[in-house]
This record gives sequence, C-alpha cells and structure tokens, in this order.
Amino acid sequence: MAKLSRRKMLISGGTLGALGALSVATPAHARTLMNWTWSPSGSVAGSGPGADPRWVWDEEADPLVASLLDRGDVPEVNRLLRGWKRNDQPLPDGLPADLRAFMEQARQLPSWADPGKLEAAAQFTKTRGLYLNLLNGVGGGMLSTAIVKEARSVYYSKGGADMEDRVAKTSMLGFAVGSLDAYRPGGTCAVQAVKTRLVHAAVRHLLPQSPDWTGDVPISQNDILVTWHTLPTFAMRKMREWKVPIKPADSAAYLHVWQVTAHLLGVRDEYVPATWDAANAQSDQVLPPAMAPTGEGVELTDILLGQLAEQTSPASISRPLCNALARYLVGDQVADWDGIPREPLWGPAVALAWPALVAFREGLLPLPLVPEGAWVLDEAVRQYILFYLTKGQGTTIDIPQINRPS
Repeated sequence: MAKLSRRKMLISGGTLGALGALSVATPAHARTLMNWTWSPSGSVAGSGPGADPRWVWDEEADPLVASLLDRGDVPEVNRLLRGWKRNDQPLPDGLPADLRAFMEQARQLPSWADPGKLEAAAQFTKTRGLYLNLLNGVGGGMLSTAIVKEARSVYYSKGGADMEDRVAKTSMLGFAVGSLDAYRPGGTCAVQAVKTRLVHAAVRHLLPQSPDWTGDVPISQNDILVTWHTLPTFAMRKMREWKVPIKPADSAAYLHVWQVTAHLLGVRDEYVPATWDAANAQSDQVLPPAMAPTGEGVELTDILLGQLAEQTSPASISRPLCNALARYLVGDQVADWDGIPREPLWGPAVALAWPALVAFREGLLPLPLVPEGAWVLDEAVRQYILFYLTKGQGTTIDIPQINRPS
C-alpha cells in the first residue's frame, strides 16, 4: 500500500493530532453535514425532487463506464479519444456504440445555455484572468486538498501516483473553462468536461475496490458541488473581498459558464445554482462540513506547492512566497489543515502588497490596449504552466483502469 511519509504526517502537527491520527477520524468529521435543505427552486431547473445529493451519483455514466472496464474496452477507447479535442469535432470512428450514444448526448449544451452570456464570460475572463487563474488554480487547489473525500480519492486513485500529470489533467478543464473560446465551436470545454465525467465514473467503479479506500462511493453529486464551490463561488467571493469592480452582467456571465460546465460534468440541473445568492447559500451548506485535515491532504498540498515553487526561482525564495500566497488566499484555518507553514517575512508582505496590486491593476484596465495586453500575459502564464507540468509533451484526459499502484 502507498504509504504517507512520516514527515508529511507531522507537518500539520497539533491540528491533526487534535482530531485523531491522520484521516482515521476525519471522514466522520466530514459526515456531520446537516440534512439537505437547499431548495431546487433556487436551481437553473427551478424545481426537482430535492433528493440529498450525497446519495446521488451518475446513473447514466456509471454503469456504462463500469461495463467498458469489465469488457476491456478502455485502452482502445482512450486511444481513440486522444484525437478528440474540439467542441465541433465529430466523435472518432470505432467507439463502442453505447459509449458513442452517451457521448453524443452528453456533449450537448443544455437548452438553457445562453450564447450571449457565454461570450460575455469570455470577455470577463479576458480582463480578470490574473485573479481567476490564481484563485481557481492555487486557491481552489489548496481548498481541494482540505476536502476529506476529494483529498483521499485523488491520493488513492491512479492520478495520485503522478501529481504533475494529475494537476495537468485537472488544469486542462479549468483552463478550457477560462479560455476565450470555451464553448465556441473551436473551443475545448465540452470535450474536457465530458472526458472528466467519464473519468469520474471510472473512479467511482474502481476506488471502492481499493483496500485503502473507506467510506461511501466517491464523487457523488454533493462531492462535485463541493468542488464546484471551491472554483467560481470562491473566486467571486474573493474578488468581491478585494473590491474588484464587477458589473452585474459580467458577474452573471461568469456564473453562467460554470453553470453550463456543471451540467456537462453530469450534475443534475436541480442542483446547479441559478444565482450567486443561491450559490453562496449552497456553498455555505455543503463546503464547510466537507473540510478537515487529512494526512493525504497534507502530502498533496506539499506536492502541489512544491510544483508551483519549481516554476519560479530561486527555490529559497519561491517556496516561502508560494506558502505565503496560498495562506493569504485560503485563510489560516485551511492553511493549517493543509500543513502550509507560516512565513513571517513573506506573509505580511503578500497581505500588504496584493490589495495595492489589485487597485493598481484595476486603475489601468480602462486604458487602451491594457485588457488585450493583460490577456496575452495571463495566457502566456497558463501555457507555461501546462508546458512545465507535462514537460513539453502534452497530456490528455484518459479513463483510468487501475487505482494508485501499491
């Protein structure tokens, strides 16, 4: 069995000790979620049965992918799907008939998708890409490692054995959502979302077979919602906290691109918040109870911040700076759970400098050509991150066939 190093176990010290030995106690902590009370009247569907999403998975994808695995079809399916990249690209020939039928339906945008809002979201990303990349990448990543089920499912599934590749695959979907052509014909967001949905179904089939996995079937509808709120909901809240001026139409558009993405990931429309007020209310119910320290989360955090630090130099400066930035984004409680050290030099510096940087940047945005220049720089950073993580070789989202090797 893959072992957590003793050093990583001890990073978070007293916090973990107070809650018990590593993750033994934390799944129970995460199950303290109150009864599901969020009303489907606040969703994009406007109604629904109101079933507790903790006990809802993906009734279409799960049996299909389990069958593909049992039939031994996954290697060939992965080979064929590596060439499927664009939203407007036909599915490759040779796919099993049942998979093709599912994917043709799954790739369609919902009837409530608004092309105007999707275009507006692209323009919003163009001017606010710096914040969104930072909040969705570093901030969302640090929040995710403090989510008990997510940290453990990542660690013990196949992706946990190669975190650079795992982060690169995750980044592909996040970057697709944030690209200017996300849901345009030449974009990739629908493709990456459908592939991710297939991966989720495979993990739900495989991970319960692992001797290291305890608890419920992973990646329920609730689990996806929890992760979803570490991305757009967290990002919008932080930008409001930073006093970034955001027009109501831009705010609604940014929510909309993530609403469509949730649908394509297989989330039922009755769970997808229709407004930011509904999203904030849902986040307040599902996210805090899902979070707690785990040994797996501490180790994953150390790996992720190490990767981030390696992208800059010198290392003696970059890792403490990354620690300080991560702590600034997610706050002390989550940072302590993740075992992120406090940085007495860089911590105060980041807290002082970042609001000033935001104010300076926002003051420049109205000037001619500044939004275009900002986007070019933000896009260059995104492409560099992917190049670094894949060592220049690129990567694709493949359906896993095994759990983390023992």
